[in-house]
Amino acid sequence: MTLVYDVAMRVRFRGQTRRQGVLLRGPAGWGEFSPFPDYDDATCARWLAAARESAYDGWPAPVRDRVPVNTTVPAVGPEQAHAMVRASGCTTAKVKVAEAGQTLADDVARVEAVRDALGPAGKVRVDANAAWSVDEAVNALRMLGKFDLEYAEQPVASLDDMAALRRRIDVPLAVDESVRRAEDPVRVAGLEAADIVVLKVQPIGGVRRCLEVAEACGLPVVVSSAVETSVGIAAGVALAAALPDLPYACGLGTVSLLAADVTAEPLLPVDGFLSVRAVAPDPSLVHTADDVRAHWLARMQAAADAA
Repeated sequence: MTLVYDVAMRVRFRGQTRRQGVLLRGPAGWGEFSPFPDYDDATCARWLAAARESAYDGWPAPVRDRVPVNTTVPAVGPEQAHAMVRASGCTTAKVKVAEAGQTLADDVARVEAVRDALGPAGKVRVDANAAWSVDEAVNALRMLGKFDLEYAEQPVASLDDMAALRRRIDVPLAVDESVRRAEDPVRVAGLEAADIVVLKVQPIGGVRRCLEVAEACGLPVVVSSAVETSVGIAAGVALAAALPDLPYACGLGTVSLLAADVTAEPLLPVDGFLSVRAVAPDPSLVHTADDVRAHWLARMQAAADAA
């Protein structure tokens, strides 16, 4: 059984105002296939592998029954950022920075508001999505570092640039985009390009593949989302629950970025934690136009052909 979903986002995220994808059911449960619009078929094949794993194979046994999560703050104004953090119930916040069309002053105001909302005991991390050059990152992180950053996620694009940046600043660095290709994990450690690795189930190809990457990297792991529905988030929680060590809050508290969900029991944080559980969509909550459904079923088939 397949369901195609199409939901609005509360705020623009990665240039998107809507989130769409396919939910597929197999003998082990439900999986989600929801690659972003700009990804090619070969890249989408990994996202499909993750969905099929969830639906047909299930997940490894958990070693914990709940996982800590951060709240994610998009590139919004400081007042909205402050309100989002206070409403989240989380003690860690990941703040998007380096948004196209915005300035470093915008980033500083947003991060300052988040620090104020969390108080001195809370943890603040920033994510630039590889938008800066090395010199820009040095300047920005020195400015933002006064807010006591836990780490900065993918401030520059390449592993070589990450390694160069790491030698020039004191803020710990987390690598995200650069570990999504099979050849990257060992290079991250070998180049001393990061202190932390961010793993996302769909982009890497499934929970088990993420566990393999974590072992190959030999670095502390932060499990994060690709802004999925609760069906996809459940796979991220399964990964976090299966890791031998989980030293950081996970970036899995993102269902609140969606204006709706595909289940009446969404995976939302309670006191900063998500419970480990499977999620089944409610077909009555999944509404999609025929052309959107046709597009996504064709995209899933193209990903299957590219695998």
